[in-house]
Amino acid sequence: MKKTLVSALTTALVVGAASTTFAAANPFSDVPADHWAYDAVSQLAADGVIEGYGDTTFRGNQNITRYEMAQMIAKAMAKSDVSAADKALIDKLAAEFSDELNNLGVRVSNLERNADMVKWNGKVEYTYKSNRNTDESLKNNSDHLLFRLEPTAEVNQNWHVHARLDASTEMDSDSPAKDKDEDKVDLKRVWAQGNYNNFQVKLGKFAQIDDDSIFDTTFSGAEVSFGNKVTFTAGAGRLNFSDYYDDVNNTKFGPEKNQIADGTANYQYAGLGYADGKFVGGVDYHHLNADNFYYLKDGLKNTKAKLGRDNRTNNEDTANIWLAKAAYQFDKTNGLNGFYANNTSADDLDKAWSVEYNYKGAQKENKGTWGAWAAYRYLGDNTALFSTFDALLQGQKGWEIGANYTPFKNIVGTLRYGNGKDISTDTKVENLFGRIEVFF
Repeated sequence: MKKTLVSALTTALVVGAASTTFAAANPFSDVPADHWAYDAVSQLAADGVIEGYGDTTFRGNQNITRYEMAQMIAKAMAKSDVSAADKALIDKLAAEFSDELNNLGVRVSNLERNADMVKWNGKVEYTYKSNRNTDESLKNNSDHLLFRLEPTAEVNQNWHVHARLDASTEMDSDSPAKDKDEDKVDLKRVWAQGNYNNFQVKLGKFAQIDDDSIFDTTFSGAEVSFGNKVTFTAGAGRLNFSDYYDDVNNTKFGPEKNQIADGTANYQYAGLGYADGKFVGGVDYHHLNADNFYYLKDGLKNTKAKLGRDNRTNNEDTANIWLAKAAYQFDKTNGLNGFYANNTSADDLDKAWSVEYNYKGAQKENKGTWGAWAAYRYLGDNTALFSTFDALLQGQKGWEIGANYTPFKNIVGTLRYGNGKDISTDTKVENLFGRIEVFF
């Protein structure tokens, strides 16, 4: 399922802490204080998995021996009641310090320390949607099946190449996905990523910041990120948005009915983030410009006047969107997250915001885990341009409730229900979303 703000930030922390590997050295050589293992061990300590030297310290400002680090990792490996994220960190650490662990008598032969240079992950995903406008007695149902592959190739200790390939079909018609001429595999993302101490660079086609709220899409370009607890991220390139709207509901395009304008925009973004223990937050800025962007600057007025896309008079080809977001994890079961965004180039439909409470959460690696959430969302058309949410859509406002559950390892089911109104017309909407994901 599309991730929420908390889940997205958690995933980014795990990948960033464990992505760079180093060759094992003499068991008694020093581990420098800026080694990635320090951050990984600190995260495990914050989660209560390991206890450092026994005096509740880690002496993070000084070198320790690889043997001492291996002793901490061995204690973590002995724990069984750990989260999937912590288990991933432990496995990475165990692979890095396998020589020292072997000297301690801890077997790590099941770890793929010398695995192939290319690794494949993926999933099969079935999605059911039912979107209804109850005032106008309109209903749209869909059954969608997706097959996804996500390969990762190691270039060297700092650089990796990533990709995402999708193949999909519509179950209700036994035909390819909408607007596709034939069944085929689409290359959705491909990028090279370099990870260094407190610095990361991406080159290619990938997801930008705020893909957990109003920018659930990809763009082609470059991104750099600096920092650790406080981070600065900036990216620039080209974003093709024509795939996300069609000629039936093209209020974002061309002045004539059923005319799709040039759907590629020049795109830049920058963001400042902060993460410390239970709290994460940030402030971001997005700028898009295209000669034929044509989203409705006075969209609400035009809609109410029934002018629609046939006679739009005040269009805008630039979007300047500011977004602030925050999340706080009270304990292992309770969390709160939200965001507020504003398109300063739009006269109306220019705001989007969401507040969500989360209880626990399904983990695909752990059978029997589950979670639930409740949220209120307001997704103005001219700001939530690529909204990630499934139960309340772009241009809608209202309440959402949902739950997920892992009945078997690597199989997750999700249900979402949204009830609210269309922001422009004030008509009632009701949406149902269901998904089964099988990971491999």
